[in-house]
Amino acid sequence: MKKLSVLFAAVIMVVSVSMAKAQKLASVDLMGVLNAMPEKKKADTDIKAFLDAKQAEIKKKTDAAQTKFQQYQTEAPKKTAEENTAREAEMKKLGEEIQQMQEKAQKDLQGKQDVAFGPIEKKLNDAIEKVAKANGYEFILDANSGAFVYKGGADATAAVKKELGIN
Repeated sequence: MKKLSVLFAAVIMVVSVSMAKAQKLASVDLMGVLNAMPEKKKADTDIKAFLDAKQAEIKKKTDAAQTKFQQYQTEAPKKTAEENTAREAEMKKLGEEIQQMQEKAQKDLQGKQDVAFGPIEKKLNDAIEKVAKANGYEFILDANSGAFVYKGGADATAAVKKELGIN
């Protein structure tokens, strides 16, 4: 228990020393800024159009497969076992094709999002960094989550590790 008290005192000491230095903090509403950017609005529209097109393509294939399945079910009693087995294999293949289409659409969507939003994120991060440096902010937090968006202040990690005897 005594070791825990010493550890707590050491952490408080390190935090106090770092707090003694006047740090300038700020917050930013990241989602508010992002949603106000014209580039983000255009990217969202493009992504939605892409997604709608892929979903329509998959729905068309799924509807065709369902129609064929219903037809096969209706005709099954009139067909031979070999024909029914061949039809089952065909339906299985159609199901696999639809699954592959869905997986490819998801992968394509992720790639399109990365390409579309990468430059937007870079532009936003560059603007945050520029504002932070211009106003002397050492830390900027996301107002919605409390996560650090910009960190320019001193890092006490090494001092805490040294105090704890950790390398």
